[in-house]
Amino acid sequence: MIFSLEDRVRRVADELAIRNVIALLARYADEGTLEDYGALFALDACWELPGARIRKGRADIVAGGAERRAAGVAGPDTHTRHLVSTVSVALDGDRAQAESYWQFYATTDSVPCLQSMGYYRDLFRLTAKGWRLHYRQVTLG
Repeated sequence: MIFSLEDRVRRVADELAIRNVIALLARYADEGTLEDYGALFALDACWELPGARIRKGRADIVAGGAERRAAGVAGPDTHTRHLVSTVSVALDGDRAQAESYWQFYATTDSVPCLQSMGYYRDLFRLTAKGWRLHYRQVTLG
């Protein structure tokens, strides 16, 4: 398939925007506000993690983030960090799929300790407010 220069520029801009959403999700999970975190999800988003209740809808996903913060396992002042790497993005018009590896560290204020790792399989939609995460499947290992 041959793309025009305009199409190629748009595809690069879209891919960078999606990569930024992935990065900001990790950053906001650690240090941002839950409002900023939630704004990166589509209203009807779905978030799946093995062994946890499936979260459906932005409000439910944000509630899960609030629960993790209340439990002291993630969020500001918990000395934890989500690291995301090896990101690949496949665009398809106003939808996209991304896959990436993640690592979750604790005790980052002293000797960081890898707590868990795995990969994300993400589906994105382009909305009036930009690219938003529509579905995240978290896989451990």
